[in-house]
Amino acid sequence: MPSRHLATAYKAKGMKEAHDIIRRVLVTEKASLLSEKFNKYVFRVSTDANKIEIKHAIETLFKKKVSQVNTLQVDGKKKRERRADYGRTPHWKKAIVTLAPGEKIDLA
Repeated sequence: MPSRHLATAYKAKGMKEAHDIIRRVLVTEKASLLSEKFNKYVFRVSTDANKIEIKHAIETLFKKKVSQVNTLQVDGKKKRERRADYGRTPHWKKAIVTLAPGEKIDLA
């Protein structure tokens, strides 16, 4: 029963689901080095998510203990069409999540 009440509490307060907060895992050279050396994982997250929501989403999706969350806003790239005016790709938010010692996320 408590899980049903918790789900209705999330809906009532307007809190987001974990899958809505975490968009995808970023697998780049820098991200793989961070995960191997420092136990940090990089995610593309919702732009309106805060650190507490990101931490809760990672802990519920991956069942791992999170020790720290760092976030940064990434500006969209300028894209030029044939004319002189510029467009842009959307701005997005990146989260670098540090897991507790001994925790690992298998991304393979």
